[in-house]
Amino acid sequence: MKSLLSSLAAAALVAFFALPTTGRAEPLAVGAAAPTLKSVDQNGKEVDLGKALSSGTTLVYFYPKADTPGCTTQACNLRDEFEAVKAAGIKVIGVSADTVEAQKKFEEKYSLPFTLLADKDGAVIKAFGVPTIMGTSLASRQSFLVKEGKIVWRELKATPKTQAKDAIAAAKAN
Repeated sequence: MKSLLSSLAAAALVAFFALPTTGRAEPLAVGAAAPTLKSVDQNGKEVDLGKALSSGTTLVYFYPKADTPGCTTQACNLRDEFEAVKAAGIKVIGVSADTVEAQKKFEEKYSLPFTLLADKDGAVIKAFGVPTIMGTSLASRQSFLVKEGKIVWRELKATPKTQAKDAIAAAKAN
């Protein structure tokens, strides 16, 4: 009897984990068109992503929360290497579910020279298919390089300390 119950429990677990994850989008694939929705930046100004991503090369990087250790490391890496990033022809847009006010404080505190989207409703996070952390609205740390409106590279576990170098290498390869 114990053996039968153990077998049934094991079968139930296998069946449960084999279920499709219908409620969870997959991150945009290389070759996919970039989303064309609108959002708002750290200054409260509307940003048309369709227009911003339609020409040139743009790094769109997602981070969980402004002014937290990993997110600060990532943003400051891009800030410290910003001249090299610009020389590689890359524009930078950071995205989190923070408020406009939190993004503005983050920008000012660390002198960030690029756009930060305040994606409070999660529309941009969802459009890129970036998963959120354990049922919260906090975006996973992912990066996408968009060239002429198409995803040409993605890093699904972006590394905060090497974000600029990784994006530059990807831009050179594409």
